[in-house]
Amino acid sequence: MKCQYCEKPATFHITELTGDKPSELHFCEEHARIYLTQSSHEQQEPASSLAGVLAQHLKVGQTAEDLAQLDQRACPVCGVTFYEFRHAGRLGCPHDYVCFHDELMPLIVNIHGANEHVGKRPRHGAREAGDQTRLIQLRREMKEAVEQEDYEQASKLRDEIRRLEKQRGKQT
Repeated sequence: MKCQYCEKPATFHITELTGDKPSELHFCEEHARIYLTQSSHEQQEPASSLAGVLAQHLKVGQTAEDLAQLDQRACPVCGVTFYEFRHAGRLGCPHDYVCFHDELMPLIVNIHGANEHVGKRPRHGAREAGDQTRLIQLRREMKEAVEQEDYEQASKLRDEIRRLEKQRGKQT
């Protein structure tokens, strides 16, 4: 979707709930900053519009810079970046919950209402999670070795992956 004022992709989507019907606004980062800044200056009451509230609580320029830095962070185990998570909605491995803990906790609490699991757990889950993390890391390293044309290292990693997978197969 494109910005309402220019041809750039819309990265901010605002739904105004003032009046009879909600209105949807789609802005690029630059036009969102302008819109939110104008909305906060035009306000008479502190919370008369959602955009005003957002502008009061968020410094859009700073937030965009922080988000750009956060998007560059990557999990050391699987290599997934926060940008990939935001766009795909999927994490790469269990270690991502540790790597992106501070950013994920508000999302998890908002979605689930809590941040602790209170249901059933698989019997073999804890032991297998470490193996799964190791397999993900080995696959990423193998892919990097192939990209660097280090085929000897890639074959060693392939053999290690096969050994771990065979070992996991015997445990189940």
